[in-house]
Amino acid sequence: MRAEDLIGTWWLEAYRSIGDDGGVHEGPLGADPCGLLFYAADGHMSVSMMRSPGTGPGFMGYAGTWELSGRQVIHRVLVSSHDYLVGTRQRRDAELADDRLTLHAVAPAASGRDGRRLLRWRRMTGVGR
Repeated sequence: MRAEDLIGTWWLEAYRSIGDDGGVHEGPLGADPCGLLFYAADGHMSVSMMRSPGTGPGFMGYAGTWELSGRQVIHRVLVSSHDYLVGTRQRRDAELADDRLTLHAVAPAASGRDGRRLLRWRRMTGVGR
């Protein structure tokens, strides 16, 4: 995987929590979350995610810079909807297959939520979902 392979816009297909037992569960934004992830060639990034419209409140997002280091994407958070993320480096194990990007993350300790997260993204090539 090369950094150039990640540049562009990605639509969130799945956001799941993975328990200590390896079981996959609904993530913090419900069963059918919506989201956009942008990776720019100049090293900037932005992610915005929410529950599906009409399913209740829930939003999280941040923006900053990014880099690829081996098979990890590192997000340096400059602004966020969650104070505890500002100034952190969020590391994501990354897998790329065709137009699907899977990012594996560990929930930050300051979030009060332990565990691992799996986020699956699909490259957007047009307008809308």
